[in-house]
Amino acid sequence: MSNSLARLERRLGYQFKNQELMLLALTHRSFAGRNNERLEFLGDAILNFVAGEALFNHFPQAREGQLSRLRARLVKGETLAQLARGFELGDYLRLGSGELKSGGYRRESILADALEALIGAIYLDGGIEAARERVLAWLDDHLQGLTLVDTNKDPKTRLQEFLQSRSCELPRYEVIDIQGEPHCRTFFVACEVALLNDKTHGQGASRRIAEQVAAAGALVALGVENGHE
Repeated sequence: MSNSLARLERRLGYQFKNQELMLLALTHRSFAGRNNERLEFLGDAILNFVAGEALFNHFPQAREGQLSRLRARLVKGETLAQLARGFELGDYLRLGSGELKSGGYRRESILADALEALIGAIYLDGGIEAARERVLAWLDDHLQGLTLVDTNKDPKTRLQEFLQSRSCELPRYEVIDIQGEPHCRTFFVACEVALLNDKTHGQGASRRIAEQVAAAGALVALGVENGHE
């Protein structure tokens, strides 16, 4: 078991002084004896604090509501489970026979809870600085990928809110061409943004669609989005 745990420690980037804490963090409630639920509670609190602090520093202009939404995206179960799979955490979980048979080692909620428990265990083993350093290292790629733009909104709204957050003029859209028969037209639209030297363009079966495409192009040109959303 010790060799197996050593491999996990290397993946996590942290070596436990007290491996019993690590074992407890990996123990699901379906397993006989003590389990990781208390450590999960502690780790969840630490994760939210560290993520909140990082977002506060990373987005100095963000409002409270924006920070709350960003933190929710950063620490959601899907993100934690993705990290856990990267560590191959499922291979190390201690599960009861029922959970083993039902594939509990692959279940998103179990993986996310175990990762939070490990954060709690690292805190108890090495202190808050050790826990902060690991959490920030694990979340770095996800943190760098966040923007203040809500990607659940359409491109025109995202572009408008981005420009408003920087006290810039709103974008101007212009229909530059309409092609095709009345029942099957294609609209060509240009989008002008004060922060960009060149206009962006879009086309679609309606003016609205063409404007959305042009707005999406402006977001990419501004470096707000990468074009692969």
